[in-house]
Amino acid sequence: MTIQFNTDNNITGSEEFQEKISERLTHSLKKYGDKITRLEVHISDENGSKFGENDKRCMLEARVADLRPVAVTSFDNTIDQSVAGAISKLTALLDTTFGKMEKH
Repeated sequence: MTIQFNTDNNITGSEEFQEKISERLTHSLKKYGDKITRLEVHISDENGSKFGENDKRCMLEARVADLRPVAVTSFDNTIDQSVAGAISKLTALLDTTFGKMEKH
């Protein structure tokens, strides 16, 4: 699974930052590792330097073999919380998607 990171001008996407998130994603999505070909991570601060509630956004787009891409978005107060929320949403979406395929 290839992981591609995208950040806006307000977020510094250092190598350490990307590695930390990459490890979380790999661990959380390991049961789908062979089915996901690419994972795109989009992280942004919607308000920039202004203060705001739930202004950190994490959007995850999973490219699944032989299926259309699926995407989820999570807004929260910190980047870590928005990433955790997006991982939770993506896991639930993939469970549903692959669960339906197994039933048919």
